[in-house]
Amino acid sequence: MPADAAAPTPLRRDARENRERILAAARECFAAEGVDVPVEEIAHRAGVGMGTLYRRFPTKDDLIDAVLAEALDAYTRTAQRFLAEDDPWAGFCGFLERALELHAENLALKDVLASGDHGAEGVEMARERLRPIVARLISRAQEAGALRADFSPRDMPIVFWTAGRVIEATAGVAPELWRRYLALLLDGLRADCATPLPHRALTAPQLARLRAGRRR
Repeated sequence: MPADAAAPTPLRRDARENRERILAAARECFAAEGVDVPVEEIAHRAGVGMGTLYRRFPTKDDLIDAVLAEALDAYTRTAQRFLAEDDPWAGFCGFLERALELHAENLALKDVLASGDHGAEGVEMARERLRPIVARLISRAQEAGALRADFSPRDMPIVFWTAGRVIEATAGVAPELWRRYLALLLDGLRADCATPLPHRALTAPQLARLRAGRRR
């Protein structure tokens, strides 16, 4: 088969714009009303007909998965951007701050992502792309003597889960409060402030079991 025969056909400009409008409307609707919002409302907000929506996304699950994939890809792009920082500590801190901003912006998708009911394969593929970049952000900061040497990449999900709980609990009262606790956390992660930790990091199997429990 010729190489170009297997390549996906690029969307026409109007089709691409319709897809982008639908995704933007879906993000807004999910944020305001959760993922149970009717697709008719999404189509209305996007300014497209139902036929156009179904041509781009044959089922609602397809639409939810596309929004999830877009959100997860943003984390990978963020990690890549901060990996290019000249200062490894600034790159590590900048990634954490921007990643938590993305978490705050995507609160409506948190439970969908955690449930595993949507985009399970895409979510795991996104994690596989993200893990080595985050691991490199960590190792660069440690090699520079800025990040405590006993911080493990397997600590990172716990950082996100605990910071995420602050974001969720304070969203309606003080939506920027999480930045205070991120600053406290980062001060505790500095190598020059480090004292011996009372417990080792989770093993990979323990982390997998913990993730599975959160999806139930």
